[in-house]
Amino acid sequence: MAGFYINQHVLNNLFYILVTVFAFSFIYDHSAAIQRKPLYSRALLAVCMALASVLCMKFPIYVDPTCIHDFRQIPFLLGTLYGGSAVGAVLFAVSMLARTILYGFQPLTVVVYAIMFVAASAVSPLFQRLPRPAKLFTTLWLTFLLAVLTTFVAIIIADFPVTKPYIVYFILMPPFVMMFAAYVMETLHEAQLARVELMKMEKMEIVSQLAASISHEIRNPLTVVKGFIQLLQTRPMPRETEERYIRIASEEVERAEAIIHDYLTFAKPAPKKTEPIDVAVELQRVIQMIQPLAHMHSIEISSSLKHGVVIGNVQYFQQCFLNLAKNSIEAMPDGGRLHISAHRQGGAVVITIVDNGIGMTKEQVRRFGEPYFSTKEKGTGLGTMVAVKIIEQMGGTWTIESAVQKGTTLTVTLPAGRVQPPASEQSAAG
Repeated sequence: MAGFYINQHVLNNLFYILVTVFAFSFIYDHSAAIQRKPLYSRALLAVCMALASVLCMKFPIYVDPTCIHDFRQIPFLLGTLYGGSAVGAVLFAVSMLARTILYGFQPLTVVVYAIMFVAASAVSPLFQRLPRPAKLFTTLWLTFLLAVLTTFVAIIIADFPVTKPYIVYFILMPPFVMMFAAYVMETLHEAQLARVELMKMEKMEIVSQLAASISHEIRNPLTVVKGFIQLLQTRPMPRETEERYIRIASEEVERAEAIIHDYLTFAKPAPKKTEPIDVAVELQRVIQMIQPLAHMHSIEISSSLKHGVVIGNVQYFQQCFLNLAKNSIEAMPDGGRLHISAHRQGGAVVITIVDNGIGMTKEQVRRFGEPYFSTKEKGTGLGTMVAVKIIEQMGGTWTIESAVQKGTTLTVTLPAGRVQPPASEQSAAG
């Protein structure tokens, strides 16, 4: 008997309800305007539930000469309970209009759904404050009691015949379908809240990591500076020793200043001023800036730079690749070779930085760009983090190929701008 009543039409009605519930959740989750304004969310709920009601009526479960059986009351009650009387009024009007257009006007139907509307609207304010288990319990018993109540009203007013299909499709099945639909809505809503909380926790984790990194790294040079100042104040010493102490203290202050600069570059918002950037020209300038550091580490720099234009902030572009090139140089403490190349590839500009330094493990590659992570003994990871953020702000992506003691290849892909350099300038090499 159960197999007879749970047929394709029942599953179709359930499908219409669940699809519109998922549609509401998806649109709500991806629209900041709807999330900010309750009026918009209620309007969206009314549209989705009205669509489900109309589909249930258009493709009913069972039709007999006296009554049409479907699950239209499920989206009607859902919308009224979650959206309040305003949503319920819209659903009532749409349901009655659709019922008249599809099957003709029936006064009894108006009376039945008017009772449902009044009851659900009265319960709605309390319902919305209930915890999830209580909401599910309420939907089950409210739907069942309304079905029984409206059945008695129909019998009194119109001597309505109660058949087995009516009992199954209007009284017994809907409470469980209603509870299941409410369970889905609650689950989707809790998933949205959990995702928001997770994003907040991730942001707080980054902030705490940055704070720990800054605190730790700045405390060290300040401790050194304080120690040397105390030494200079305690007793007389040769001029050469004083100069050496002052030089070391000055270097530590510069180190603290560099850490703060990296942090501020990461923390400040994306620059509003953007312009076309010729990657060949700017990368050549970066190479010139790091050339002295490369000589100090016995590193040979070569380049193969093709002209290409990207859109961004010139200062941040230089900062990004200066940090990345500096990382490569510091990864070759015993000297080596650094090669920087750039070329157009379809609608993008590809920039590659290759070194034959100490390389990275798979775990180090995975954590590349994370705050408070560095492969260097005295590194903070802020320089790499700044570079990664700048690449993302420009709409770019990056990949790393690395092997321990063999070297690292970093590939940055940036979207090409529409403005192109002169045709006579096709390549630059350093």
